[in-house]
Amino acid sequence: MLALTFSTGVVDAVGYLGLDRVFTGNMTGNVVILGMALAGAEELSVLGPLLALGGFIIGAALAGWTLRGRSPGWSWRTTGLLTLTAGLLLACGAALLGATDPAKSIQVTISTVLGAAMGVQAATARHIAVKEVTTVVVTSTITAWAAGLALPPAAHADQGLGIRRVTAVVLILGGAAVGAALLRWNASAGLLVAGLIVAAVAALGGRRPRVR
Repeated sequence: MLALTFSTGVVDAVGYLGLDRVFTGNMTGNVVILGMALAGAEELSVLGPLLALGGFIIGAALAGWTLRGRSPGWSWRTTGLLTLTAGLLLACGAALLGATDPAKSIQVTISTVLGAAMGVQAATARHIAVKEVTTVVVTSTITAWAAGLALPPAAHADQGLGIRRVTAVVLILGGAAVGAALLRWNASAGLLVAGLIVAAVAALGGRRPRVR
């Protein structure tokens, strides 16, 4: 789940900097952008964030429908959903290969597909239920960590949880930095890297039910 958090940072950097100022994983930021665009803020599109939000909802609904009635944790269904996420990311990366200035229609289409991929990932991560790691946002993670700073040391029973919180924040920050750096080379690079990371997570996680 921490690896998926890093890949989300990469994808969001590509979406925001390379696809018309659209977040595809962080829907809080995307809704804020949509609100500013509706108010007429310059250089902000209404269509892009609206379609990315719609794609995210469809992806999350698909994952929720697939996992309905299943106990929390990893299963062959979560492996399949993360494999789907990886496939969508890799397909978007392949579509941008060699494109230095993709047309607006291509940008909107890719951001919509990326939104769907992140929706699938977010709903799947929610089902796997690793505490404090949603893979797409870290606001609640930062809140929990900061609120815990005021507690006495004896109250911090789970030291690993605190480390996990900080690591999630650092990884999404690092992923965004990597995504921005790769964007200087080509828009496809970040998406391909993110897709490979998600594919590796699906492959490694998929071994657990069979071994168990």
